[in-house]
Amino acid sequence: MKLLLVLLFATVYAKHEEYSGWKSFYIKPSSHDQLKDLGNLISKLELDFYIHPSLDREGVVLVKPQYQDDFVKFVNEENMKYWIHADDVKIQLDKDDLMMESFQQEARFSKSSSFNYDKYHTLDVIYEYLDSVAQKHSDTVKLVTPATSYEGRTLKYLKISKDNFQSGKPVIFIDGATHAREWITIPTVTYAIHKLVENVTEPDLLDKFDWILYPVVNPDGYEHTHVKERMWRKTRSTDQHVAGKICRGVDINRNFDFEWNTVGTESHPCSDIFPGRKPFSEVETRVVRSIFNEHHQNMILYLSVHSFGSMFLYPWSNNGSLSDRGLQLHMVGIRMADAIHELSLKHFPRYRVGNTALVIDYFSSGSSSDYAHSIGVPLSYTVELPGRGSKGFVLHPRYIKPVVTETWAGFAAGARMAGQLFGSR
Repeated sequence: MKLLLVLLFATVYAKHEEYSGWKSFYIKPSSHDQLKDLGNLISKLELDFYIHPSLDREGVVLVKPQYQDDFVKFVNEENMKYWIHADDVKIQLDKDDLMMESFQQEARFSKSSSFNYDKYHTLDVIYEYLDSVAQKHSDTVKLVTPATSYEGRTLKYLKISKDNFQSGKPVIFIDGATHAREWITIPTVTYAIHKLVENVTEPDLLDKFDWILYPVVNPDGYEHTHVKERMWRKTRSTDQHVAGKICRGVDINRNFDFEWNTVGTESHPCSDIFPGRKPFSEVETRVVRSIFNEHHQNMILYLSVHSFGSMFLYPWSNNGSLSDRGLQLHMVGIRMADAIHELSLKHFPRYRVGNTALVIDYFSSGSSSDYAHSIGVPLSYTVELPGRGSKGFVLHPRYIKPVVTETWAGFAAGARMAGQLFGSR
């Protein structure tokens, strides 16, 4: 009977054929040299790090069939600890789909709420939620639709303020789904909306701050991960290279105008870290830039939410140097990590806090957090959410609510400390 219900109400997921024969490996470097060597191998073997490793903490890397022997030879020669994560990525993705469907069917028959935190919602449902919140709470919430995506989808975010941003309060900006496959990032942003306007238990956070919440930066890519290619990361544009019709999209987090295309990028459009033909080539990137431009004088905290890794990472990503705000960046990062740790499940690793390039020993350019910091946002972070708890490539839906709850505690702690440090900008 349970199987019949699953089939009757089944969600249509991507078929994953393109990942047949791929393998994924846990990889655990034990030195900074090993981390750097892994980073240098990304281009040569077209490695796809689903979870970036850090020192003595394993990551997960996807390897195409034609490079698997070379990869195994490399890690053996380096005496690097590794083990199989998925012997066939397609098969594991199919298992992920069945797991999610089975779990979500149980939730569907036990709850009536149309927007909850026991499943990953489609773009239409997320957008309906944003529309509904803006309509029901029009005194504090404004829905902004600044542009359409490359494929014609409306880009939507919320501005939340008691006075429509008129009094010059400190601004906090949080975004998610820059990388399309990072589904868990979206509910952390929608849950922040929920806590600010629907289930208000900390009214000081709206009394003292104005908020910009942008759950789905990359709607084209997100939709694509649901219906076609689960591991898709980039936008879906085709106008950035002569081969764009074959190899679509740009990595939004390599498309910002900070040391653009100088390190951690690939010129081939098929690469997941293709930066585009110029900075801000993507409408999705330009919308985030417009938010920075409009509010950067009052913006004290920017959090770009990604997955996975359990890290708060701060500038500069391109060379590992620290900005003149390095001490404050580290202090506020520690405060957020500590607040999360108080609520975190035991098998989630403790958040690491530090400079992006130094924590993962991988340099990159054109990120949103570096760009925000470069134009004057004092506290700017890439947040890598926890990913343990599932054997596959999606965090089990049972962990969505714990993750959004603990992450909100971190956001709230960061906002308060940011206000103490920079509230009078």
